[in-house]
Amino acid sequence: MGRKDASTSRTPVDQYRKQIGKQDYKKTRPVLRATRLKAEAKKTALGIKEVALVLAAILVFLLAFYAFFYLNVSNEVDLDLDPDEN
Repeated sequence: MGRKDASTSRTPVDQYRKQIGKQDYKKTRPVLRATRLKAEAKKTALGIKEVALVLAAILVFLLAFYAFFYLNVSNEVDLDLDPDEN
């Protein structure tokens, strides 16, 4: 008799899923569609981390570009000065 009682009882997860199914069944199609579209938009939206990484990469590239030309120009200015001119 104990086995029969155990098989008929549902796990809490199954009860929870059944309850959610009943709630979703009461909703109309437009509401379900809007909920689905909102969830998909969250999945595909860019996160703050991705935007920050892209901005950091652009900043590093610009700083490297600036440093390269700054060092290149400063070396050319030093070569133009002759210590023997005086």
